[in-house]
Amino acid sequence: MESLAQNFSCYFKIALGISHQQQRYAFAIRYQVYAEELGWEPLNEARLETDTCDEYAYHCLLEHKRSGDIAGCVRLVIPALATRDAKLPCQLHQVPLSGTQHRELLTAGKIGEISRLAVPSNFRRRAQEAGKPFVLDEHNSISVYTEEERRNFPNISIGLYLAAIAMVEICDLDRVLVVMEPRLQRHLNRYGLVFQQLTDVFDLRGKRALFELPRKELTSNMGEGILSLYRFIHEDLSSQWQAYRQFAGEGTKAHEQL
Repeated sequence: MESLAQNFSCYFKIALGISHQQQRYAFAIRYQVYAEELGWEPLNEARLETDTCDEYAYHCLLEHKRSGDIAGCVRLVIPALATRDAKLPCQLHQVPLSGTQHRELLTAGKIGEISRLAVPSNFRRRAQEAGKPFVLDEHNSISVYTEEERRNFPNISIGLYLAAIAMVEICDLDRVLVVMEPRLQRHLNRYGLVFQQLTDVFDLRGKRALFELPRKELTSNMGEGILSLYRFIHEDLSSQWQAYRQFAGEGTKAHEQL
């Protein structure tokens, strides 16, 4: 493994959120970030942030090894796992699509959408990070984490993105979509995740656009270090996926069995 993957494996462990308890961890982190901190979702007594897309999504969680804290979560929504009426998050948010080709894209082939990436504040807290569910820049967390651990906190968000991309390949999808700020897309480009913009910029809790990454371009633009980290994450998730399928049965969703 290259140093990036080596460092990542020293401090973090990726997990496919199969069990009910794992999914509740993800929902609780999302509630902390999107409801309590950002105010984008309503508060509730259960202190969990969920929506209908969770019923046909695969969740990934990143665990901080030494503390056991969950350092972040992300989901890959796949409508094909549900009924024919299941919608992507971008459809539920009525993202404006111009042109027949782009509208047909949402129903053509096997497609998924990355969404609800969230990192708890103790893994990203800085003054300029207020109002952001996660960051990709350098961190300076003021917590119980060591200086060496904090230096690896920037790997959390990219590790979660790579986990979602790995699930796209594992689930054999044709393409993946994501709604994000154009600035974030430019940042991800530096990591070799070259998402292509499909729509004009629109207002959805800030200026955002819809982007896509075709299956054939998932890893083709990654540099050696990022590709090494991707392969490490992919191998880990793939082994968990295979174990789950063996346990749950061919083609059966995890949360339908638990």
